[in-house]
Amino acid sequence: MEQTCNRCHQTVPEGSCYCAVCGLPQIVYSAESAAAQGQPERWNQAVRDAGSIDWRPGLRLALSLAVPAGIVCSLLSPVNVLALLVMTATSAWVVALYMRSQRPAWITIGAGARLGLVTGLMAGWTSAAASGVALYAARYWFHSGKMFDDFWETMVNQQMVQQWTTMGVDAQTIAVTRTLMLSPQGRAGGVLCALAFLVGALLVFSVAGGALGARFLGRPRRPEI
Repeated sequence: MEQTCNRCHQTVPEGSCYCAVCGLPQIVYSAESAAAQGQPERWNQAVRDAGSIDWRPGLRLALSLAVPAGIVCSLLSPVNVLALLVMTATSAWVVALYMRSQRPAWITIGAGARLGLVTGLMAGWTSAAASGVALYAARYWFHSGKMFDDFWETMVNQQMVQQWTTMGVDAQTIAVTRTLMLSPQGRAGGVLCALAFLVGALLVFSVAGGALGARFLGRPRRPEI
């Protein structure tokens, strides 16, 4: 392709850095030299939408960190501040690792929240499953069922009944509810409610961690073209 000088419009020899007539410096670009220096032709590459997520690497990262985080949160149960902080940090870490492989190296807060949501779902169900296996093992393998039953009866007879009495619930309703809560079905329901609360709390803090990771760990900037 013939190149002309911007000043005098005379023909400039190919590869020359200066005009031979007026001496004006010329901008010369060589695709071969750029490739030799390891510089990609960025204008030929598609720019990723920062609001979308490439789910294949995203799910792989979320699974690799959510499973151990869920087990750790299960060991920290019942839900406490430390377990929630672990879940928040895990989601932020997933977002940070995901952004490192993307161009531009940032995602929107909404995309980070979605990635945190997936991480929270994986971690929450892992934590619930681990807690269920631990309770089953403690009751039937290590024969610690009496300890859990005594704890549940104490909580129902002292804390719950006292709270219901303070709220003005009549004695007959309290007696019926107490009998239901102390039944095998009531104990199973209590465990399921506790696990559901665990999953819900981890999910909320995981979404928050993903959004915070996208907000503070990435630098919103114009994509390179």
